Amino acid sequence: MGVAAPDRKDLDPIEVASRDEIAALQTERLKWSLKHAYENVAHYKKKFDEAGVHPDDFKELADLAKFPFTAKEDLRQNYPFGMFAVPREQVVRIHASSGTTGQPTVVGYTKNDIEIWASLVARSIRASGGRPGDIIHVAYGYGLFTGGLGAHYGGEYLDCTVIPMSGGMTERQVQLIQDFKPDIIMVTPSYMLAIADEFETQGLDMTASSLRIGIHGAEPWTDSMRKEIERRCGVDAVDIYGLSEVMGPGVANECAETKDGPVIWEDHFYPEIVDPATGDVQADGEFGEMVFTSLTKEAFPVIRYRTRDLTRLLPPTARSMRRFDRITGRSDDMLIIRGVNVFPTQIEELILKHPQLSPHYFLELRREKHLDELDVVVEARPELSQAGADGMAAEGKALQHDIKSLIGITTRVRVEPEGGVERSIGKAKRIIDLRPKD
Repeated sequence: MGVAAPDRKDLDPIEVASRDEIAALQTERLKWSLKHAYENVAHYKKKFDEAGVHPDDFKELADLAKFPFTAKEDLRQNYPFGMFAVPREQVVRIHASSGTTGQPTVVGYTKNDIEIWASLVARSIRASGGRPGDIIHVAYGYGLFTGGLGAHYGGEYLDCTVIPMSGGMTERQVQLIQDFKPDIIMVTPSYMLAIADEFETQGLDMTASSLRIGIHGAEPWTDSMRKEIERRCGVDAVDIYGLSEVMGPGVANECAETKDGPVIWEDHFYPEIVDPATGDVQADGEFGEMVFTSLTKEAFPVIRYRTRDLTRLLPPTARSMRRFDRITGRSDDMLIIRGVNVFPTQIEELILKHPQLSPHYFLELRREKHLDELDVVVEARPELSQAGADGMAAEGKALQHDIKSLIGITTRVRVEPEGGVERSIGKAKRIIDLRPKD
C-alpha cells in the first residue's frame, strides 16, 4: 500500500502557500468572522461585552486570546436557532446532535456554507488519495448526523460516483462492495472492522476487494487500529476529522502520502491549543484541548469553540497548513479511576497488542463501597474462542496485567467469545457508566 503525492497543480493554491500568506488570510477572515458574530448573534454580543472586548480589538492573530470561549452548553442554552447569524430563511440546511446527553445542539448552513463544506470534504478526499471518477461507498449515517451528507456532497463535488449506503445492514454493505466495486469507503473505524468481520463470516477476503482507500473519522482511533484496518481490509486508512459545531467532517484530513496526522484546513478554521483547566493558549507542540474559530461560516459562526479533544499542533509537512497529533481522548470523557487519569484509547492500544483479542471492546464503570471500579469487556478472536474458557481467562489476565503495569490501574477484564460484543453501526459506544446517579 501507499499513495503517491498529488501533482501540486491539482491542489488549491492555499494548500501550498507560505505561512505568511496563510496568516494574512486568517487575520483578514478573523476580523470578518468576529464582527459577523458580534453584530448578528445576541449571545456573542453579550459574551464579548461581558468580557470587555470588541471585534475592533482584534488586530493580529494573538489578539484572539482576548475573546471568550464558546462551549457546547452555550449552544444548548440557545436551542434551537439562537446561534444563527443570518435570518432563518437563509438557512438551507439544519443538522443536530442526538441530544442523548442533554439538549441537542443545532447547527445551520447557508448555500455558501454548504458549498464551502462540500469543497473542503472534496479536498479531504483528494488528500486521502481519491480522484475524480472514483466510486465512494459512504457508510456514515445520514440524517441529522453530519457524517453521511458531508461525505456525500464532498464526493460529488470532486466528481466522484457516490453510493449513499449509510450505516447498518452489514451483509448488504458487503454485497454492494462486491457488486459495485467502490474505490473508497467512508465509515467510522469501528464499523469498518465490523464490515471486515462480515467479509470473513461470508468466507470472503476483504483485501481482495476493489477498495483501496478507507477514510475514517467520527471517533478517536489509534495507529494500532489503523494497522489492523489496513491488514484486514487491504486499504490505505486515513483520518478525517470534524465536528458538527464547527462544520462537520472535513475540518481536517490526513494526507495519504504521509499519514502523519490530519492537516487542518487553516484557510477556513483557526486552531488553538489551550490548557483545559486554565484556558491559557499553549505553544505549538504542547498538548492541550483543541479550540476552533470559524473564518468563513455565515449561518453558524463559532468563536473559540472548545472541542474537548486533547491533542497538540504539529508543523506542516505534506501541505503548508499545520497538522495535529492523534487525539488522546477528550477532556470530558477522561476517566479518573482512583486518582489515575485514563482514556479509552490507552486501553485500546493495549488490547491491540494482544493478537488473540479483537478490537471490539467496551468499558464498564461501577462503584463498589464508594470506590470506582473499571471492567474491560473485550471479544476474543476465533482461534481464542475455540480454545475455550480457560484460554480466554488466561488472555484476560494477561491484558489485566498490562493495564496495571502500563496505565497504573487495577481492572477486571472479561473476555467474551467471538460475537460476544455488540457491533456499532455508527460511533462506537466505548463507555457504559453503571455507577449510581448522585
